[in-house]
Amino acid sequence: MPNEFEFKQTLAEGARTYGLDLDDSRIDQLKKYMELLKDWNTRMNLTAIEEDSDIVIKHFIDSFTILPYLENKGIKMIDVGTGAGFPGIPVKIAYEKIEVTLLDSLEKRIKFMNEVVSTLGLKGIKTVHGRAEDFGVNSEYREKFDIAVARAVANLPVLLEYCLPFVKTGGRFIAMKGNNIEETEASEKALNVLGGEIEEIGETILPFGDMKRNIIIIRKLRQTPTKYPRKAGKPSKEPLI
Repeated sequence: MPNEFEFKQTLAEGARTYGLDLDDSRIDQLKKYMELLKDWNTRMNLTAIEEDSDIVIKHFIDSFTILPYLENKGIKMIDVGTGAGFPGIPVKIAYEKIEVTLLDSLEKRIKFMNEVVSTLGLKGIKTVHGRAEDFGVNSEYREKFDIAVARAVANLPVLLEYCLPFVKTGGRFIAMKGNNIEETEASEKALNVLGGEIEEIGETILPFGDMKRNIIIIRKLRQTPTKYPRKAGKPSKEPLI
């Protein structure tokens, strides 16, 4: 387990890789977040990543990999299938002006994130309990966001149907992927149907190791037809391929 100095040094150095200078107050917020994650993880399954160093690298710094694709100002971002709050909460800590919505289908995870938000005193961030298929057709959420992001939720054709309905025309969906991007080849139909195109595929190696990450940036060119997303369960069972 890294000591206090190693935690700060690793986090600060990793963040700088993605253009972020973390001050002590934000490092302290991330440390409290890690402590809450470890505590709650003893009672419910939030993450299989339990070592402090792994949490810093594979959760916090991994969340920062999307920062080069964001503007540090008042944009609205939705994190779809956020789990324990990644990348949405670290992004909010990094760029406090971004308005963040955390969407997850498991109520226990929502309760955990609510405690994190409260303990860290975060403003301009809210949690929503539900499925992407249901909220993607809700007029309060549909095409209301500059950015949608998803991390390790599903294959890209399925993710596109979950996420593009939330994005304004001209906005972007950011898919955080591992080292395999072969599924992009199967996404042509979903992109055409849902109104998006792949704008960029960014590749990075996480600091302090050799873990490769790909960031797939999809630009939304036009409104998503109102029949999408389809009812809960349909996108994953019958993906647009």
